[in-house]
Amino acid sequence: MQSRFRFVALLFTATFLLNLSALAQERWFKGNLHTHSLWSDGDAYPEVIVDWYKTNGYHFLTLSDHNIIQDGERWTNLNTNRGGTNAFANYVNRFGANYVEQRTNDTGAAEVRLKTFSEFRSRFDEKNKFLLMLGEELSDRYLSSPVHMGAINVREVIKPQGGTSVFNVIQNNVDALMAQRKKTGQPMFLHLNHPNFQWGVTAEDIMHVKGEKFFEVYNGHSSVRNDGDETHASTDRIWDILLTKRLGELKLEPLFGLGTDDSHHYKTFAADKSNPGRGWIMVHAKDLSAKSLIAAMEAGEFYASSGVQLNKVERNRKSYVIEIQPEKDVTYTTQFIGTRKGFDPKSEPVRNANGTPLRVTHRYSKDVGVVLAEVKGTSPRYELKGDEIYVRAKIISSKPKANGPVKDEVERAWTQPLVP
Repeated sequence: MQSRFRFVALLFTATFLLNLSALAQERWFKGNLHTHSLWSDGDAYPEVIVDWYKTNGYHFLTLSDHNIIQDGERWTNLNTNRGGTNAFANYVNRFGANYVEQRTNDTGAAEVRLKTFSEFRSRFDEKNKFLLMLGEELSDRYLSSPVHMGAINVREVIKPQGGTSVFNVIQNNVDALMAQRKKTGQPMFLHLNHPNFQWGVTAEDIMHVKGEKFFEVYNGHSSVRNDGDETHASTDRIWDILLTKRLGELKLEPLFGLGTDDSHHYKTFAADKSNPGRGWIMVHAKDLSAKSLIAAMEAGEFYASSGVQLNKVERNRKSYVIEIQPEKDVTYTTQFIGTRKGFDPKSEPVRNANGTPLRVTHRYSKDVGVVLAEVKGTSPRYELKGDEIYVRAKIISSKPKANGPVKDEVERAWTQPLVP
């Protein structure tokens, strides 16, 4: 009996040490999943964009051009494309005239061939240093409402599926990606982009979607209105409504929040341009592979940031612990946000002056998305009381956001919801 007990104890110890070793080997990987090139409406060549991200400390990237992947033969007018002669000069200076392929078409116009993903990927991928994942921005709509979604690590382009409502459009596109994932066995996912772009998507549109795990809580585009306004909910508010309803009533999986650039402009850096380097995610994974990154993300092992860096995020049934990487003369306030059981579920549509309901996110009770605690300093911690449906954290720094798209914006970070 004693020998059996000793064996079990040794087995437990060995398992614990293996798990501890695995955790010790995990590291943070920085990446952006929303970027545009001359394959659609960006103003730079793909290689120049990828080079910018790799040079600036990113570990992974997806070029997400509208309804296209970087595949097949595609030529662009050297002089009249969005980047023009300046983009071409940068391209040649960085990669050399022998690499760049040119021609004169039948009308006498100078053209440049856009290299495919499979051609330029090998120039950048490095094991555990940098990874490119194939993707697209699946750009759909319902009537006047744009519905854009990022398809990450796909094998083939996914055509916009359309639908009979905004909800139906989202669900149809999620289903299409999941069908490709099942068919190929390759890890991939679809995330909802900038819900407040042209006020296209409301919380109610997303609330019942099945199979969707991610949406953009922060998007660095200059026209996406992350913060909402008096009539429209902010992306933070939308997130809390979704978490409360999906977890507290609908018994659906939580949504995780992404930070992205949605960059289009690489020539001029200004607040009214959509530049790289504004929003990203930090994924805690065992290695820099699509499989590991996506598995970690689907487990909520990542955070979104517009500048704040974290050393540690620990979520368990009893506590939520964060360690912030401090910067000199910068202060930090962490809001632990959540909804408690027994919340008031009532909501009301927003109406215009004539009393007509507007197609915007409804107004919900103050019980939804409450600041459960506010902690100053670099080591915030929240002890669960036992009645929380979820808890997430938002870290707000005193440091102004460099080249932020919104006036007086400061650097922030968003960690993923803990579901007890």
